Amino acid sequence: MTLIETPDTETRWIKSSYSTADGPDCVEIAATPATIHIRDSKNPDGLRLALTPAAWATFLPYISPR
Repeated sequence: MTLIETPDTETRWIKSSYSTADGPDCVEIAATPATIHIRDSKNPDGLRLALTPAAWATFLPYISPR
């Protein structure tokens, strides 16, 4: 896992399906060939996580609805 500080205007970010129109509080993800990026939508130019696809696959069951 790495923290990335540089804003990227080329990356296509997708909001969480749990996001609502009532507020800006949500998590966004963006996939690239080598990493899955995760950021806070309230601070899109702030720090974000970058996970390998394998780390994302390991993490995903813990955040998906059961």
